[in-house]
Amino acid sequence: MINLNDTQISNLIKFRQTIHSLAELSGEEKQTANLIANRLRNLENFILSENVGGYSILAVYDSGKPGKTIMFRADIDALPIDEINNFEYKSINKNVAHKCGHDGHLTVLVGFAEWINLNPPKSGKIILLFQASEENGKGANNVLNDIAFTDINPDYVFAFHNLPGFPLNEIVIKEGTFTASVSSMIFRLKGKTSHAAEPENGINPTYAIAEIIDFIKELNIYEVEDPDFFLATPIYAKIGEKAYGTSAENAEIHYTFRAWESSLLENNLNFIKNKIQSIAENHQLEVYIETLDVFHNTNNHSEAVNLIREAAKKTNLDMKECQLPFKWGEDFGLFTQKFKGAMFCIGAGENSPALHHADYDFPDEIIATGISVFKNISILINK
Repeated sequence: MINLNDTQISNLIKFRQTIHSLAELSGEEKQTANLIANRLRNLENFILSENVGGYSILAVYDSGKPGKTIMFRADIDALPIDEINNFEYKSINKNVAHKCGHDGHLTVLVGFAEWINLNPPKSGKIILLFQASEENGKGANNVLNDIAFTDINPDYVFAFHNLPGFPLNEIVIKEGTFTASVSSMIFRLKGKTSHAAEPENGINPTYAIAEIIDFIKELNIYEVEDPDFFLATPIYAKIGEKAYGTSAENAEIHYTFRAWESSLLENNLNFIKNKIQSIAENHQLEVYIETLDVFHNTNNHSEAVNLIREAAKKTNLDMKECQLPFKWGEDFGLFTQKFKGAMFCIGAGENSPALHHADYDFPDEIIATGISVFKNISILINK
């Protein structure tokens, strides 16, 4: 485990709790980014780039000597959830809270930066990415398309996520697909109003919505062991207005779709879009389709996973090798589509509230663990 004294750990915990209290949604992380940047400015061995693809921050350490370029990434945004915890650092922003633990992830990366500043590697480069807009699937793409990232071509990329339901500080790893490919879609249908007593004179989208629901439900393959696993989750629906003398004109239905591989998800979504176009035409409806919150599957490269294994061993941590991917989406997946890398998880405690629950809070006990694993990965690559 990394050699941090009580004062250093206490300082990082206070920083995490400050970030927690000022939680900000995707695309709105200005204050969070300022707090991170203000702390990093004290580190003379790093060059900072702020406002990268939004409010993301790049902190670059360059030894000036040949070696590998390693990128470590942490997410910084919060969720639209009203916190029910009553501790002193409860979020002051109503219906916004760090219920996925990004406050802890970024704190680990800050602590790692401070360790690097005191123990500068003798070769290679280390890139620390504090990524905004993870929860809506936009941040990674925004960073990759920013001019500040143009000359960054990492040999490896790494990230971790805390994981409730697993023993505290246990390292959870898997080669290949680690998290699912996920995309959300909105299907909007437009017909024609009529008097409710004369529905034949209008075009009511209700029956088309029912047909869409039945059609999509039949596409589900619920068995996670199946490589063709596909899950369509209805999220929201609206038909017409509360005007009882009027037959409905407009309707919309929202879904989140997920599969293990991005290619399978894309093929299924194209099939769904074509079918819904056909259903709309059969009902004489106009249809508008919107895609949002796209997450590519995280593809863990075997070399990167082996480095995580070795780093965990050096830290004397227990490890769990997962046989199946996790069904949630993760914006880090886009980086693993382009660079050799991997995501791992650190157990947040078997009795911890689940991610995205209103009473969840990142366990400060795993801050030192995350810093230690990152440290050992960097040492293994640039010895």
